Amino acid sequence: MTRHTNIGFGLICALPRFALLAAMLLAPLAAMHAVQAGADNFIEDGRKLSSGAGLVLVVGLQRG
Repeated sequence: MTRHTNIGFGLICALPRFALLAAMLLAPLAAMHAVQAGADNFIEDGRKLSSGAGLVLVVGLQRG
């Protein structure tokens, strides 16, 4: 009967760990549902694309 008691005690001790793991895995999903974004909101980067002049300079200045 001690083996049965040890298994039950082990499960009870593991429950907080499982609850914390589940909370960590489900938190991003809960945060995603809380966002009030519409179809007209975009997140984008406003930087310009490089013209490639740096690559030309590096290749041109290499010493063979």
